Amino acid sequence: MTSPTAARRKLAAPTVAMLPRIGDSLSFLYLDIVRIHQDDTGVCAQITTEHRGTELVYLPTAALSCVLLGPGTSITARALTTLARHGTTVVVTGSGGVRTYAGITPDSLSTRWLERQVRAWADDTERLAVATRMYEQRFGHGTAPPGTSLAQLRGMEGQRVKAMYRLLAQQHRIGRFKRAYDPDAWDTQDPVNLALSSANTCLYGIVHAALLALGCSPALGFVHNGNQQAFVYDIADLYKAELTIPLAFSLHNSPHPEAEARRRFRDELRLFKLMPRIVADVQRLLDPSTDIEEPDPEEQLVDLWDPVSGVLPGGVNYAGNAE
Repeated sequence: MTSPTAARRKLAAPTVAMLPRIGDSLSFLYLDIVRIHQDDTGVCAQITTEHRGTELVYLPTAALSCVLLGPGTSITARALTTLARHGTTVVVTGSGGVRTYAGITPDSLSTRWLERQVRAWADDTERLAVATRMYEQRFGHGTAPPGTSLAQLRGMEGQRVKAMYRLLAQQHRIGRFKRAYDPDAWDTQDPVNLALSSANTCLYGIVHAALLALGCSPALGFVHNGNQQAFVYDIADLYKAELTIPLAFSLHNSPHPEAEARRRFRDELRLFKLMPRIVADVQRLLDPSTDIEEPDPEEQLVDLWDPVSGVLPGGVNYAGNAE
């Protein structure tokens, strides 16, 4: 006879059919100074305070795309296993989610989009075409004339972002603004830079989670290069002018710009429906001719590669074909 504890564990374990599509997931959850563990029914955060004692808060793991673990956080192996099974990316960050130190990623169900990413990345002509599509998505179709080089795209992008900084600084009457990111002098930076760095880090976590759920490599960027987060930075740049930059300037008088940036950014994400946008945008950038869709996970099986026949179905014993 199955014990009640074993039955609860079996009931809590997700199946492929139960997992939500990445486009349907919630945004992210930032935690610090907590202990995260797995009990018989789910993953919970154990929070201890002087006035309220110890409290347990259960995490909606199946619906979270990314969990950011700040300083003072401990997590058990069982809890990490559950998060991985639900397809939740776990990112270890600095205070307030400002710097990313490490990431624990779930298994991808398919290499479909990874293969398309690698083909585009490895071909210089197609790599430039993807970078051009990124630029035109940000600044409008036709803003990159034919024959524009990658260096020219970077220069044009830099000019437009600086112009946006000047415009927002004028609107908020804060004088001249210069973007600065210096982890060694973090406390000396102005509220706008603090808020922008904090919100951008949360955005990176969400983009990272979406790329991993699609099976893409965060390291193979088309504009950025030489970093394990290169493609994350590429995709995140598509949304900064809409999401994080205006938010940061609106907090120029905030006494706690980092924390407020995280809270307001999280609250606004549902209005922007960011996760399904990331999924569709990545697919469109890598292959504009494809139908934008997420395959049924139950239909995604492991195939075999053959140099003559191409893709062969997995789960078949080919011993009879051996000579």
